[in-house]
Amino acid sequence: MTGFELYLNRNAKKFDEYLLTFFANGSHADMAQYLYAPLRLFSDNAGKRHRPLICLLACEAVGGDPKRAWPSAAAIEHFHTAALIHDDIEDASLTRRDQACMHITEGIGLAINAGDLALALVCGTVVHDEGLDETTKIRVLAELVAMTTRTIEGQALDIGWARDGRFDLAVEDYLVMANHKTAYYSGGVPLAVGAIVGGGTEEQIEVLRDFGMAGGLAFQIQDDVLNLVGTKESTGKDFRSDITEGKRTLVAIHAIHNAPRRERLLEILSARTEDPALLEEAVDIMRECDSIDYARGYARDLVVSAKKRLEGALPSGKARMLLLSMADFFIKRSS
Repeated sequence: MTGFELYLNRNAKKFDEYLLTFFANGSHADMAQYLYAPLRLFSDNAGKRHRPLICLLACEAVGGDPKRAWPSAAAIEHFHTAALIHDDIEDASLTRRDQACMHITEGIGLAINAGDLALALVCGTVVHDEGLDETTKIRVLAELVAMTTRTIEGQALDIGWARDGRFDLAVEDYLVMANHKTAYYSGGVPLAVGAIVGGGTEEQIEVLRDFGMAGGLAFQIQDDVLNLVGTKESTGKDFRSDITEGKRTLVAIHAIHNAPRRERLLEILSARTEDPALLEEAVDIMRECDSIDYARGYARDLVVSAKKRLEGALPSGKARMLLLSMADFFIKRSS
């Protein structure tokens, strides 16, 4: 287990408890049943909380007090909650972290509404943060608005390409989509916001942002790989659902351009099949042209380069060590 994993394990529960304080019951008794309780339950079915916790690390890494960054870190996790709820609806997913998706248990309308509340909490949490001066608040809010916009742009590409049956895509197209959809809010913005709240220099803020973008992209690529060659138990999500949904992942795009059995792969990716034999056949085709190894290597190279830049910009210490460990965790994780 890496140092970063130990850090997550030690601190995630405490942050879980803090997040739940944002889900009050509202001014009418039924608001709890139809809104706050489902949102509280969804948030409590937590992932690893790496996004808010790396925000705290970045604050500490530039010499700031990480406690000062808790509300901004919570805002980023609220966005993650909203994105997951809405993403499950858009992808017609059935489960999330081994639990039925909110739109399955509560219905699409209430799930959309709960996701909308989580979105409102993104900026609201920062606006009501009494620990930040107004100048810092505005700068953090600008980061969060840009993060939201970029993520929505990436999601539009992801959904639009699938809807229109687009396979005329290059690796560069995937990188634009994945950077927008995942890297900004999974790495780049959490680290930049933490550095801003911690009073970091402009150089430190931008180096941390770049490090987070590289780590966030590597995280998404590894996520794509795990969906194909992990297990249903280890991924905690619909195993090989990326094939069923015809996702334009780095693995799939590389295989489309390099697989001898390209037409057969396109046929399976277009079929929206859940047949385990066909899903296995698609993965076999991807393996034959080394597309899975290609994706893993791409993620590894991203991280190696980003770590070198970070080491030169931050003072040595526990927080920097944990951030460097984070990069390794993103590409080596099994779930």
